[in-house]
Amino acid sequence: MNEILKLLRHEKEHHRKGGLYHQTQILFAYNSNRIEGSRLTHEQTRFIYETNTFLPDGNAAIHTDDVIETLNHFTAFDYMIDVAEDPLTEEIIKKLHYLLKRGTSDERDPNFNVGEYKKLPNMIGEMVYTTEPAEVPAQMNSLMTQYHKQKIQEREIIDFHYHFEKIHPFQDGNGRVGRLVMFKECLAHNLVPFVIDSDHKLFYYRGLREYPQEPGYLVDTCLSAQDNYQKLISYFLQPPISP
Repeated sequence: MNEILKLLRHEKEHHRKGGLYHQTQILFAYNSNRIEGSRLTHEQTRFIYETNTFLPDGNAAIHTDDVIETLNHFTAFDYMIDVAEDPLTEEIIKKLHYLLKRGTSDERDPNFNVGEYKKLPNMIGEMVYTTEPAEVPAQMNSLMTQYHKQKIQEREIIDFHYHFEKIHPFQDGNGRVGRLVMFKECLAHNLVPFVIDSDHKLFYYRGLREYPQEPGYLVDTCLSAQDNYQKLISYFLQPPISP
């Protein structure tokens, strides 16, 4: 088993505080949600994780969905760890979306279709067209089939991420689901995962936008994130001090 996955599972099961699992939960939820516009700070995310309470920050307004989606990300991360070694399927991807979006205001909208593919057309950013709803099932099936034919390394995972985001199969939450899938697939194939830093949001978006012409931007952003997470892993995977 991947040593990183083994440690994450061990710490999760034993409720260890302050370890790699604890730090990754906060780091991943904060950055991934922040990329999508969450106003929660890193410290507020930590406070929610560690105390299950919310720490206000002056008079800044916080959307209740930001808090719910932070809690949901913790749950989705746990599920992702549980199925990390399972072959990636559309069912896993849909379950991640359901876990991320349940209980939010979006779930009350019947057109949102939490845990299922989108019903309405959507765009990425400014006028970037995505796959039409009727075509999503076929394109997702084709993407999955092609992905599983390959020997999986970092480049294949990044390439899958781009095509997944281009399809944009869900009404919302595609970025967070996509980044959880990247983390899962790195664990599944004994690779160091990527946690994209929200400070690199513009580089990440540029990488997705320009990937067809120049894949190096997205690859470099992900590999830089991998290097940063490797530093955290190296700290926690040090051998214990002998008595």
